[in-house]
Amino acid sequence: DYELCEEWGHLYPVPREDLINLHREHLLHLLEMGDMEKALQLLQRIEDPGICLAISEQSLDQHPNLAASHFLADYLTAHFYVNLTTARRHEIQALYMGSKVLLTLPEVSRVNYFHLSSRPLLMLEQLLMNMKVDWVAAAVQTLHQLLTGQEIGFTVEDIDNLLSKYAEKALSFPFALKERRS
Repeated sequence: DYELCEEWGHLYPVPREDLINLHREHLLHLLEMGDMEKALQLLQRIEDPGICLAISEQSLDQHPNLAASHFLADYLTAHFYVNLTTARRHEIQALYMGSKVLLTLPEVSRVNYFHLSSRPLLMLEQLLMNMKVDWVAAAVQTLHQLLTGQEIGFTVEDIDNLLSKYAEKALSFPFALKERRS
C-alpha cells in the first residue's frame, strides 16, 4: 500500500506534509520489520533533501525500537550533519552512542536500559549502580572508541570522573568507632 501511495504521489500533486507523513510511516514500518536495506532505498529515492531530513528526524522522534533508532541516528549524522543545529547534533550523536552501548549488553537486559539510550552517561551510571561491572567495562570501551574526535556534550574525562566517583564510593566504609570502657 505504501508503494502504491508513493507511485500516486509521482503522478499527482500531493501536499508536502502528506508526502512527509506517508514516507515517515513507510520508513517506520520498514524499520519495525527490520528491513534496513529497503529503508535505506526508500530514503535514497526521495529527491528533496529537505523532505528526507524531515522524514528522518520525525521518525527518530517517534522513538522506534533500538535497531531503528540506531539506523536513523547513523543516517542523520552521515547525511545531514551540517543541516542540524549543534544541540540537535549532540542529541542525535548521544542517541547513536547510547544505542551502540545498548547493543553491547545482553539482549534480554536491553529493554531495562532502552529508556536511557539518548543519555549514555546516565546509562553508564545506572549500570554502575546495578553492579554490572562486566557490562560497564564493555560500555566504557565502546564509548571510548566512539568519542575519539567527537564533540557531543560529554568527553572521555566525564566518563573517567564518573568511574572514579563510583570507585571511591565502593571503597568507603562508613563505621562508627566504639569507645573503650575501662
